[in-house]
Amino acid sequence: MPDSASPTETQSARVQWLADGDAPGVGHLQLAGNWTVQGLDPAPRLQLPAGCKTLRLSASDWQLDTAGALVLARSLQVWIEAGVEIDRAGLAAPQNQLLDLVRERMAQAPRRPPQAHAGLLGDLGRAGVAAWREGREFLAFVGELGWRGLPLLARFWRIRWREVVAEIDAAGIRALGIIGLLSFLIGMVMAYQGGATLATYGANILIVNLVAIITLRELGPLLAAILVAGRTGSSYTAQLGTMRITEEIDALRALGLSPFDVLVFPKVLALVITLPLLSLFADVMGLAGGGVVASMGYGVPWSEYISRIPQVVTAQTLALGLVKAPVFAAIIALVGCMQGMRVSGSAAAVGRATTVSVVQAIFLVIVIDAGFSILYNLLGL
Repeated sequence: MPDSASPTETQSARVQWLADGDAPGVGHLQLAGNWTVQGLDPAPRLQLPAGCKTLRLSASDWQLDTAGALVLARSLQVWIEAGVEIDRAGLAAPQNQLLDLVRERMAQAPRRPPQAHAGLLGDLGRAGVAAWREGREFLAFVGELGWRGLPLLARFWRIRWREVVAEIDAAGIRALGIIGLLSFLIGMVMAYQGGATLATYGANILIVNLVAIITLRELGPLLAAILVAGRTGSSYTAQLGTMRITEEIDALRALGLSPFDVLVFPKVLALVITLPLLSLFADVMGLAGGGVVASMGYGVPWSEYISRIPQVVTAQTLALGLVKAPVFAAIIALVGCMQGMRVSGSAAAVGRATTVSVVQAIFLVIVIDAGFSILYNLLGL
């Protein structure tokens, strides 16, 4: 049989499958090298050949300690439970005694009983508890923003404006392209879909009403917020999560600096400033997209399209849409920063936190937008 390991160091743990002249179903495993804590990195691959019913163990220049015995004993236990007969006559007495001792301790170790599935009700309960904990932690983060952020706003000269400007550039100026393009295309889609119905009644001019009201009141701020949540909120989580893994945030605390003041507050403030401007830009591009379709597809002249917009919408319509943007911005920034500050463990945790951040931010943005719509309806706006 072929050698199952190709060691690069003579001191590492090694295994070799040897050809055996006995009847089929008999395997011969020779153990060699340094089966100790130092030699088990990486541990040798122990994979039983197909059809093996009896396994003979032998050793050549083999050093064994408890760590190596535990690795071997776990494989032997799996093979024994699979019905393989183990012949350890080729091992020295001290090695067999150590293996027996490790297997005895393994048998005495308490095994956690498998948890029974609680069913649909149990799953709903666990999901509810998890959502409650997430909400509680988010409210605590909002409270910290008020506790630390409001004094900073009162003493604005202590705000790290260089970081705020850098975040405005990253979250705002560099996002203009994607937000402008998608808003323009969404405006075209609205005009096409609405115009197809309005044209059957000869009401092509009402495309202006449709596009202007929906874009300024709802779609512009909502689309900008969703894109910012996916683009900027995820970057906040990844940045802070990486700083947690590399212990840079702990270093800030050791220097007597508050991570909230240095890292979180500039991001929140920058996004609160940036998102209303991005929403206004999305409004303009959405109206432009609708105007292209209205003029080229449904015969509404550009001059009439532009002159009708002030007749259809007022400053109040624009304000009702833009007033949502700072709220969306604070939610997106807080969710992204909170998930980043909670990262622990390996680099894989950063990816999981980033996914959770985007999902939670978009979910909360849509829920809050629905809340605004209900509030505006109750107030008759």
